[in-house]
Amino acid sequence: MSAQDDLKRTGLYDLHVELGAKMVPFAGYEMPVQYPLGVMKEHLHTRNAAGLFDVSHMGQVILRGENPALSLERIVPQSVLALAEGRQRYGLFTNDDGGILDDLMIANRGDHLFLVVNAGCKDADIAHMRAQLTHCEVEVIDDRALLALQGPAAETALARLVPMAANMKFMDVAITDSDFGELWLSRSGYTGEDGYEISVPDAHAEAFTRALLAMEEVEPIGLGARDSLRLEAGLCLYGNDIGPTTTPVEAALEWAVQKIRKTGGERASGFPGADRILSEFENGASRRRVGLLPEGRAPMRAGTDLYASQEAETPIGQVTSGAFGPSIERPMSMGYVTIDHAEIGTNLFGDVRGKRQPVTVADMPFHPTAYKR
Repeated sequence: MSAQDDLKRTGLYDLHVELGAKMVPFAGYEMPVQYPLGVMKEHLHTRNAAGLFDVSHMGQVILRGENPALSLERIVPQSVLALAEGRQRYGLFTNDDGGILDDLMIANRGDHLFLVVNAGCKDADIAHMRAQLTHCEVEVIDDRALLALQGPAAETALARLVPMAANMKFMDVAITDSDFGELWLSRSGYTGEDGYEISVPDAHAEAFTRALLAMEEVEPIGLGARDSLRLEAGLCLYGNDIGPTTTPVEAALEWAVQKIRKTGGERASGFPGADRILSEFENGASRRRVGLLPEGRAPMRAGTDLYASQEAETPIGQVTSGAFGPSIERPMSMGYVTIDHAEIGTNLFGDVRGKRQPVTVADMPFHPTAYKR
């Protein structure tokens, strides 16, 4: 049996093939990397109108129990207790060394929490939650598709089918009935654009997807454009830009840890790796994730070593993601550098096929975000 035979398929696989998608292995699934429109046009269409992504490979999980928010705070450094009903926030599972086991979305839906975790980590995440959250029921949702509708026309498009979606703000969540069954909505996404993530029953997923794609504003978008969109937005890809050996402070994710969980806060500590993470909040980390803008037109890809000068023998960092940015019309990267080389405007050199190419430390996002606050 080949590795290809082991790949899973989302419920929309046949539709992707019908639409002419090029399918590739990703996180254990066969996923569309691009459609006939092509990566560049798919990227720009999402920025200018609305792009529809199949993200059904990701894990959807419900936590129930006497106090699931308090229980979850034992394994994430976020303030889950303070999360209002109908709202969600970005979270991190951390390990005992302060590294990141996965990043996830946490939604408060009243009597339970709804989590969305990364596809490549979902089995490990579910096992981790079941082992650590012994007072919670960890329910894996395996009969629903997950779609992301992103771009400035996303609200107009979705509101034709779900009028109440227009009233939602960034990071709101809602459950609503529709002609396509009960929909679970969040106003969020992974592109830097306004948009939604929609969990839809498998039985209605294809009809719902076709209804959106029938609209002039909406095009199907693959993993290729998803990657360049999220990189322009300065967003991390788990396994590339963050992982078990990167801490939230090294990853420049301080904003994701609320004051109440930091030193001096009412619920400081109490999560894996707290000693190191809280120490880095106080004293800083030895390296930092930064934006990088290479000179010329060629992207600096993941794995490119970074040097302080043309002649330096020892690298001071490495690129973790790199691509050409269609919206900014230039290459862009992100990566980690030692803290004394992390200041915006610092000139560095990347080793590209044995040649040192200039690159400048830059602020992120590379393209302005457009969330509906």
